[in-house]
Amino acid sequence: MITLKVDLAERSYPIYIGQNLLNQAELVRPYVKGSQVMIVTNSTVAPLYLEACKALFEGFKLDWVILPDGEQYKSLEVLNQVFDKLIGEHFDRKSTLVALGGGVIGDMTGFAAAAYQRGVPFIQIPTTLLSQVDSSVGGKTGVNHPKGKNMIGAFHQPQAVLIDTNSLNTLEDRQLSAGLAEVIKYGLIRDLAFFEWLEEHLEGLLARDPELLAQAIERSCQNKADIVAADETEQGQRALLNLGHTFGHAVEAGMGYGVWLHGEAISAGMMQAAYMSQLLGDLTEQDVARIAALFRRAKLPIYPPNALTNQGFMHYMAGDKKVQAGVVRLVLLKSIGQAYISGDYPAETLTKTLTDWRD
Repeated sequence: MITLKVDLAERSYPIYIGQNLLNQAELVRPYVKGSQVMIVTNSTVAPLYLEACKALFEGFKLDWVILPDGEQYKSLEVLNQVFDKLIGEHFDRKSTLVALGGGVIGDMTGFAAAAYQRGVPFIQIPTTLLSQVDSSVGGKTGVNHPKGKNMIGAFHQPQAVLIDTNSLNTLEDRQLSAGLAEVIKYGLIRDLAFFEWLEEHLEGLLARDPELLAQAIERSCQNKADIVAADETEQGQRALLNLGHTFGHAVEAGMGYGVWLHGEAISAGMMQAAYMSQLLGDLTEQDVARIAALFRRAKLPIYPPNALTNQGFMHYMAGDKKVQAGVVRLVLLKSIGQAYISGDYPAETLTKTLTDWRD
């Protein structure tokens, strides 16, 4: 087992990574603050892992809620099912919520924990690669709005993150690829050596080699933990984690939540950012081709959907959380392994990116 730490002073917490961790109650039980535990999961994960998760918390007053599966259900309306259960079963402010599932479940459970009785503890047990390397770490929680992704939420750090890599054995191939998009992102924004490692080992990751997956998860989580520790509430460098996300979130919202998986949308979005970085004179054409080759090998799209017009992109990008004083701030690349955030770019460069980077 690998143990990492997200260093946030009195709110620091561990990330446990390894096989068969869903059998190790001693890892999570110390982080239950009261006597009541509510597990939040979805209809896909529940038949696979709910019983094992319940066993972790045997002896506590235990209940659970099973939500529908999919990004389209990441809404206030569906979130109310969690509040209905908490209130209906008289859960108090020392209750602990447990997120058992992918990024949608993690974000929704974390937001429920942030809001219920003005804040209760929660534990992350992510079961998809994307949630294991990204959304379970860092305390970003929330739900979508029809006009924008993750526009309603809060920063609320978990008590602990338990990553059982065995859960990836039941993950659909498409979901595994979507998770690899976030893994590749860390190489692009700050870790050239990791990007090169991914170029060498990508097929092994797709084949679900447990040792390689553990290494990729550890390196990704360490990168994110370092950034979160330095900038918890995204006042500066944490925004670098959004490489491709301003473009990608526009795809998700514009096409309808759930049509494109988050990892698929940000894969195309990272390629748009890379192409724009080429137009600005930072990346070479060879750099862009190299990045595209890795995404293609990961079975990810490199182009956005043609159904989303330039006008559609700009409509959704204008509502992005990184917009300041009407300027769309983008994460771009100085080089592979070095990202920066900027709103100081020619408007025509963004227009040319949206026009040219199409299939």
